[in-house]
Amino acid sequence: MHQAAPAPAVVGLANIIIARLDTHVSGLANRLVTEIDHYRNVAPDDLRGSLRSNIGFVLAYLSGSATAVDLAAATATGRLRAEQGVPLPEVLRAYRLGFLQLWEELVEEAGTSGPPAQAALLVAATGFWEVSDLYSQALTAAYRDALAERLVETDRRRSALVAALVDGPPPGDDTAWEIAHMLDFPYRGTFIVVTAEAATTGTPPLPGLDARLRALDAGSAWRAQPGHEMGVLSCPARRAVPQVLDAVRAAATGRVGISPAYDSLDQTPRALRYAQVALESLPAGSAGVRQLDDTPLTELVMTNLETTRRAVNRILGGVLSLPESDRTTLLATARAWLDAHGSAAEASRALYCHQNTVRYRMHRLEEYLRGPLDDPKVVAELAMAVDAVGTFPMLLSDRQRGTEASESRV
Repeated sequence: MHQAAPAPAVVGLANIIIARLDTHVSGLANRLVTEIDHYRNVAPDDLRGSLRSNIGFVLAYLSGSATAVDLAAATATGRLRAEQGVPLPEVLRAYRLGFLQLWEELVEEAGTSGPPAQAALLVAATGFWEVSDLYSQALTAAYRDALAERLVETDRRRSALVAALVDGPPPGDDTAWEIAHMLDFPYRGTFIVVTAEAATTGTPPLPGLDARLRALDAGSAWRAQPGHEMGVLSCPARRAVPQVLDAVRAAATGRVGISPAYDSLDQTPRALRYAQVALESLPAGSAGVRQLDDTPLTELVMTNLETTRRAVNRILGGVLSLPESDRTTLLATARAWLDAHGSAAEASRALYCHQNTVRYRMHRLEEYLRGPLDDPKVVAELAMAVDAVGTFPMLLSDRQRGTEASESRV
């Protein structure tokens, strides 16, 4: 914004303020500290220096020593206040107060100087307030740019910290303690790991989750990777875990795996493996949330999923090759029979059928097993396999079933 040569009367008014600039700056600084709480945390020398720069540029423009508005001071102030964490509305309020106080002093001096000065200042009023708008716009743009950079840097830093947690520190290393401090997490508390798959490319897999977690006073730190995100959630207490899980379910748009709750950040690598397996156990392309329990069987399967798959197919290969309706019926009956400790009568009540139907199905199932059901080893194998396919449905995948069921008959 350029201006024509200012009126001599306006130049005179500006020079009067310039002559007592230090007094003007000190008075405005005191006013800002009194009226705006956040400015009490700004160092006095910093505040006075910023005010001197901003007001000095405006007065230089009014006095004609600068023919164009210099927005460097506004830009520097915007970036600085963003880095200091002063809210933007408060920074803009301080700017409005600064321009208002400067205008009031100019009006007061014009009244002292007489009608010609008042008339000249009135003509210059439009330009003065246009400069105010330009300063506010420049400050806002600089503040938002600095804030965006700060958020990106913070996200990258937190992402790197989460990566360090996942990789796991060497035994006896204090890295996990340091990471907990930097993430503002407790080292010992209640944590869960979440890994979420994006439903479509370029969309967040858990939109709105951060706001839900803040409402529950739960912390989070995330690591974004192509197609999915992984996060460590810090729950305020063990009893809050169900609410946190509900928040995750409400935000899910694709497959989401959740680890069991754990109580020490150095257990994060193990928890991540649980979350990954939980996600992989959901059908591809579906939207759902699954949390695995921390059981010996779950840990066994996670240690080597392919070994477990082969074991299941050796035990249940013939059953898994049956049509889906038959396979589902036999597996459900086996699960109920095992839960009933081998009682056909009790299993029949759970299945809402006659106990003779349970006996018939179990005899049919026995034909596909590696021995009779009065052999404890056969029952143990059946229990392991049934639990495995119940916990990890992907063990029933058609491709693997077709290949390995054939191998089980060899």
